Amino acid sequence: MAAAWHRLWPVLALGTALLLAGCDEIGLKSSLSPQPRPASLRVVPPTPVAPSAQSLDLARYYHKVQNDLLTRGLLRTDGGGPDTPYSADDLARNFEKIVFYNEYSSGDGLSPAQRLQSGQLSRWSGPVRIGTEFGASVPPDQRSRDQAQIDHYAGRLARITGHAIAPVRNGANFHVLVVGEDDRDFLRRRLQQVIPGIGPAELDLFSNLPRSYYCLVIAVSGAHNPNDYTRAVALIRTEHPDLVRLSCVHEELAQGLGLSNDSPYARPSIFNDDDEFALLTSHDELLLKMLYDPRLKQGMTADQARPLTTAIARELMGQQPQDPI
Repeated sequence: MAAAWHRLWPVLALGTALLLAGCDEIGLKSSLSPQPRPASLRVVPPTPVAPSAQSLDLARYYHKVQNDLLTRGLLRTDGGGPDTPYSADDLARNFEKIVFYNEYSSGDGLSPAQRLQSGQLSRWSGPVRIGTEFGASVPPDQRSRDQAQIDHYAGRLARITGHAIAPVRNGANFHVLVVGEDDRDFLRRRLQQVIPGIGPAELDLFSNLPRSYYCLVIAVSGAHNPNDYTRAVALIRTEHPDLVRLSCVHEELAQGLGLSNDSPYARPSIFNDDDEFALLTSHDELLLKMLYDPRLKQGMTADQARPLTTAIARELMGQQPQDPI
């Protein structure tokens, strides 16, 4: 478990037994089939309100956290450089650990599993429509800034993956909820609306999130394919200072696409609990390219995918495959 000032971003996948955390996937899959929302259901942005003392105290805490990390040379925004070399073999190994393996066991909340559990490749097959919503505690200037950054990042993810990913104002299936301590009622209501059937344990996790957990993302799979994501919800705390909040956006949206785990060997990467990098790196862009490469299929195991991922990693690094596929 990460220390209190470290990022710990689970993904809940509601759909086969899968549980990950620490920038990972936490899951409880039960073949949940989301019901469609009425087309007439519109989200009305709440009027901003003054933050409570509890929210202000949390904001001060997170500012201290960010300052501490920056003082130690962490939360880098350069995407990696000469001091962080990686090879095709590194890339393939990190992809396998981040996409296929699970540090946490189902049914144990956020408790680590006794050993890493191998799963199957999960990602979106349909278009990803990213919609951003704000709680009443989020001031107008922050709403504008966050909206612009999330929209820009959605475009970047589309270019990297070659998948249909776009920001939308209506009809979202990937909901980014920027909320604070004072928005718990709004958060619970929206979760129940966009993920019908969400269980009380998941609602409580979101509503009573310890301050050591910076952000969360739920990825929901369809009823007919437990490895096909059809809906997602990311929680971003408004109390975070700008860099940590943007770091949450980068991590959560990428995790919600299928890069669900962490690896201590991944570098330069945001999929690592060491907080060295705040924003998506060159290494992470290649992981996303690999994840949405059409040669890889949903439901593949690590063993099935390994010859392909090795070849794809070598191609992305400008090397020829060692063996024909």
